[in-house]
Amino acid sequence: MNKNNLTIQNGSVTTPEGYKASGIHCLIKQSGPDLALIASDMPCNLAAMFTTNRVPAPCILIDKERAKQGQAQAIVINSGNANACTGEQGFTDALEMIDLAARELNIDPALVLVANTGIIGHPMPMDLIRKAIPKSRAGLSANGGVDAAWAIMTTDTKPKHFSVTFELDGKKCSIGAIAKGSGMINPDMATMICIMTTNVNIEQPLLREALKEAVDISFNMLTVDGEMSTNDCIFLFANGLSGNEKISIKDKNYKIFLTALKKLSVEMAKAIVSDGEGATKLITVTAAQAASKQDAIRAAKAIANSNLVKTAIYGKDPNWGRIVQAVGASGAEIDPNNFVIRFADIAVAEKGATTSYNQELMQKALEKKEINIYAGLGTGTYSATVYTCDLTHDYITINADYHT
Repeated sequence: MNKNNLTIQNGSVTTPEGYKASGIHCLIKQSGPDLALIASDMPCNLAAMFTTNRVPAPCILIDKERAKQGQAQAIVINSGNANACTGEQGFTDALEMIDLAARELNIDPALVLVANTGIIGHPMPMDLIRKAIPKSRAGLSANGGVDAAWAIMTTDTKPKHFSVTFELDGKKCSIGAIAKGSGMINPDMATMICIMTTNVNIEQPLLREALKEAVDISFNMLTVDGEMSTNDCIFLFANGLSGNEKISIKDKNYKIFLTALKKLSVEMAKAIVSDGEGATKLITVTAAQAASKQDAIRAAKAIANSNLVKTAIYGKDPNWGRIVQAVGASGAEIDPNNFVIRFADIAVAEKGATTSYNQELMQKALEKKEINIYAGLGTGTYSATVYTCDLTHDYITINADYHT
């Protein structure tokens, strides 16, 4: 029996031993949980990545500084209010959230992180937060990971939580994750909050390197609407409680851990895209036969961000001209006489021109919930994959009503 088949499971941040979480309603939102607390029994090695938006929320700037120390033990997260563009008061409020959580957990405030998500430009309702954080601490549970996943949701329609289990040195190891994200999502640290936890014993520099490699093929390769948030962040905690020999070089154990982390990250990214605002389909876009890796990424992202492509998929229309125009406008090199386009694994264009295909089979293929788009640029051997969703009437409805 292969003990490292890396099957994705329906776990969460409390699947690895030594972590507890809670999710409660603190009244920032009208209904549903809106305050999450996640804590390890002991300090953890930490790796983190953040939005590249030039107007970052205070929590991002605070957490960036704290992440430099490479250690953390807990994070407090609210939904319903992004605490972004709130001036100096925003920094004061974010730091107070940290201090309140640290006091309740009886740990050093330097080991506590904070994340906010929701409407931009509104002051934090700190009176509600002050009352709620003690309740969050009281509710901490080894079974509370799913509650925390509910509490960080904004326009999400369902919580996102998975885990993966494997063995290192005969010890049971796992990585768990929760994430939120549904709209305002674009590559370069896609709009989301994601918390990952593991009991693997691994040195911090390697943890950071593994996270970056995993993010590069997952969270940095998804888009819902081409918009980038002020509050994007991902954190990976490692408490080392599995008892494996500490990973200090890129050996077999590191590769197993990295493979598991990548697989979990891709699954989480797909869950975010599948729950895109108003989405009905998960679209996997692959740009291949490119002259460079950069060209492949540029082309795949251009296709995935094209409203024309996304609406075509929603309408079950294999309009390959929209693929070509997106690639041609992206700046990627494409051979006009040698490109290939496929919808749902069915070729619709070859050698730069239309090709005949069975329209009945195509219609059936486009009825499915998951659609593949392939664009062969005909200029090289590089490829890249981006995850996106269709663009529907409901996306407009959700965002027209979001603030009100």
